[in-house]
Amino acid sequence: MTKPFNELRERLLRAGVAPRHVRRYLTELADHLADLRAEEERAGRSRADAESAALTRLGGMDDLAKAMTEQRQFQSWSVRAPWATFGLAPLLLLAAAWFVALFILWFGWKMFLPGSDTPFAPAGDGFANVYFQIDRAFFFGVPILIGWGIGLIAVRQRFKAVWPIAGLVLIALIGGTAQVQASRAAVSGGIGHISMDFALGTSVDGPFYGPFRVMVILTLTVLPYLIWRLQQAHSRSQML
Repeated sequence: MTKPFNELRERLLRAGVAPRHVRRYLTELADHLADLRAEEERAGRSRADAESAALTRLGGMDDLAKAMTEQRQFQSWSVRAPWATFGLAPLLLLAAAWFVALFILWFGWKMFLPGSDTPFAPAGDGFANVYFQIDRAFFFGVPILIGWGIGLIAVRQRFKAVWPIAGLVLIALIGGTAQVQASRAAVSGGIGHISMDFALGTSVDGPFYGPFRVMVILTLTVLPYLIWRLQQAHSRSQML
């Protein structure tokens, strides 16, 4: 991709144009530029002169950018509704993933520990233990994976840090304070004797367990996001 197209790409992304539309538009421009350059070369110009003339015929940077930025249908959803992209959508995805994790917990409880009051009882060293440990890792890892997704979307679309950071903080708070109770005796009104609530400082694991989990999730999601932003800024300075 030529330098003018690199600059145009960054300009379109910063203006909120969805990456897929940017890729298609730049591909079309590159094909058109190649046709114009070929015409100029057939007219007897040198390659350098043909390139310059073709770029002139293609149009200025402002006009090329305006053709995309002035059309709302090309804007990404993160620009149209950042509250949904970085707030609502991650929460819905987290809820869906946790529903799957709790279903896996309930299914394993019925299969491996049918006579136990809780699925958190020791399950031995066999397949049952591996089953429950994988489910536990999935439950605690989902907020981090979703946080990485938020960071990737924000970096990919050159989004300002305010909304992504707000989304990462929200996911860290929800993910770090979530508590699951599963007991036939203690959870009579839950779904399959499993319930879930959120508490920052009243965990059975101690008063600092919730805040500690929040900080771990926030660190593991914000740090990669900041690193990606720095790498992106460095790459952009190298291209321009």
